[in-house]
Amino acid sequence: MPFEITNDLIKQVQLYIQQLDDNALLQLLEDEHHADIAELLNELNLNEATYIIKLLDSELTSDILMDLDEDVREKILKKLSAKEIAEELEELDTDDAADIVSELPEERQERVISHIEDEEHVKDIVELLTYDENSAGGLMAKELVKVNENWNVTRCVKEMRTQAKDVTRVHSIYVVDNENKLKGRLSLKDLLVTSAKAHISEIYIPKVDAVNVNEKGEEVARIMQKYDLEAIPVTDDNEHLLGRITIDDIVDVIKEEAEKDYQMAAGLTEDIEADDTIFEHTRARLPWLFLGLIGGVGAAAIMGGFEDLISKHAILFFFTPLIAAMAGNVGVQSSAIIVQGLANDDLKGSIGNRLLKEFLLAIVNGIALSILLFAFTWLWHGEIKISMAISISLFAVIIMAGIVGTFIPLFLDKRGIDPAIATGPFITTTNDVFGILIYFMIAKAILGI
Repeated sequence: MPFEITNDLIKQVQLYIQQLDDNALLQLLEDEHHADIAELLNELNLNEATYIIKLLDSELTSDILMDLDEDVREKILKKLSAKEIAEELEELDTDDAADIVSELPEERQERVISHIEDEEHVKDIVELLTYDENSAGGLMAKELVKVNENWNVTRCVKEMRTQAKDVTRVHSIYVVDNENKLKGRLSLKDLLVTSAKAHISEIYIPKVDAVNVNEKGEEVARIMQKYDLEAIPVTDDNEHLLGRITIDDIVDVIKEEAEKDYQMAAGLTEDIEADDTIFEHTRARLPWLFLGLIGGVGAAAIMGGFEDLISKHAILFFFTPLIAAMAGNVGVQSSAIIVQGLANDDLKGSIGNRLLKEFLLAIVNGIALSILLFAFTWLWHGEIKISMAISISLFAVIIMAGIVGTFIPLFLDKRGIDPAIATGPFITTTNDVFGILIYFMIAKAILGI
């Protein structure tokens, strides 16, 4: 039966905590997955969540901490002593342990690290903290299984048994030389069917995908997705094996990048959560809202320049929202396709070819929609010139919006700027202003005013 957070469950847990009934609480949670317990703790208040963390064994709570919402974890860590945090870190893989340490204030980091008894674990954590958190080095774990190409099969198996004790899941067996340079990978099948006296150099597979320690996380995600990898080794500039990145870490990268792009497309300048403060929400939203305000003022100013035209043909005013909306919609559609293609690295061909394709697509869509709009305005108003002015304007605006929506994200990407910023309010506001300008200029030319 799937785990479900209910009001009854929350009340039962809170009651056990109030009664200090540790046995009942342990019995209630003993068979639950750490991710489910983390979900439960997110629903409790800080004191209740901390009580459970201190009650359960560190082997379980270390995983629970990693699954908690970041703000909840931060608050719980403040309630734990440096020694208690160190006990949690000793149960975690080095990448997860480094993530938690990085969330602590600098002065507390030193105190926590000083309480970790495993010196090798400390050394690995400190090393990982030196890398950019959004790089391969910041994502990798030091735990892996590696064998020397000069070992025979017997020694290889013996060494693998020793190393595997510290590895949660063995995805691959990496082969290195005497200088720890990555040479390839080892097939478990080949290892099992080969003579015990054979050397690893005779059976390993030299082809292995790897990433540089300074590679961006997004690029690591792209490579792992392209080659359908569960793990990938990380090397330095001299091809020395440093660690490995597993699929669970890449899922987090993909999720964070998707959330960031979605928020940027919605007009948010920085990553925020639903329960962040009003000030944080205002700071994230206001810049794009200010852009929208500028765009609206610009559109109003443009319309003011065609006051005589609007006064003589008031029907033009009624179609202004339609023209602006179509310009924004077409622009966002075009930019969204380009941004998605850039993110997935499946956008092929030159900018010129992409613009030509979008231009032809805009012509087809523009003709279809303009014909419908012409028929509607003619039946409604009965003046062919007015109908022509509105429908031709729509056609021109659709073409303009499609080209702008395609060009801007491509241009930003070439400049090293996240193209996701092109979607949403930026494209909408830009196309609204230019769309209205084109609309009234064409109308003025056709109507002769």
